[in-house]
Amino acid sequence: MKVLMINGSPHAKGNTYIALHEMEKVFEQEGVETEIFHIGNQAVRGCIACGSCVKNGKCVFSDAVNEAAPKFEECDGLVVASPVYYASANATLVAFLDRLFYSTPFDKTMKVGASVVAGRRGGLSATFDELNKYFTISGMPVASGQYWNSIHGRTPGEADQDGEGLQTMRTLARNMTFLMKSISLGKKEYGLPEKEPACRTNFIR
Repeated sequence: MKVLMINGSPHAKGNTYIALHEMEKVFEQEGVETEIFHIGNQAVRGCIACGSCVKNGKCVFSDAVNEAAPKFEECDGLVVASPVYYASANATLVAFLDRLFYSTPFDKTMKVGASVVAGRRGGLSATFDELNKYFTISGMPVASGQYWNSIHGRTPGEADQDGEGLQTMRTLARNMTFLMKSISLGKKEYGLPEKEPACRTNFIR
C-alpha cells in the first residue's frame, strides 16, 4: 500500500505538516508506505485550457504537476492537505490539483482520497468540502475520520496542542488504511465496478 500526501502549505513544517505527520506515524505502524510532496511554496500556474494534455497525456507545463503525476498513478491513496485562506484552500494547491486531476489520463477509480485542513478558527469545513470534490468527481472513495478532518492552530507548531485534531488525524489514517486494504481485496474478488460510456450534457440541450 502506498499513500501520496500533498502538503499545500507554504510552510514545510507548519501546522498542515503536523496533521500529515500524525497520519504518517499511523501509516508506518500499519505498513503503508508514504511520501509527503510539498507543493505550497512552489510557483504553480493555473490551467489555461489548451487541451495539450488530451493529446500528450501530460500537462503542457513541465513543473511539479508532471512530477507528481506518476506518483499519483502509483499510489493507493491520496491525502490532500491545505491551510485555510479566506475559507478556501491555498491558491497554489488549487492550481496544482486542477491541473493534476485534469491532465492525468489514468483511471482514478477506487483510489482512496482524504482531505485535511488546518486553520486558526473558521473556514475549515468550507475548505474541507472544496478539496473533497476532486475525489468525488474522479470515482475515488473518500475516507472519513471521527470528525471533519481539521486541525487548529495559528502560528506554526500550535496544532500540536489540538488533542482532538491530532486524534482525528490518527483515526483518519486508520480508516483510510482499512478502506485501501478492503478495496484491494475487493478488486481481486470482484474487479472494479462496470463503467458506462460517458453521457455529457449541458443545460441548453
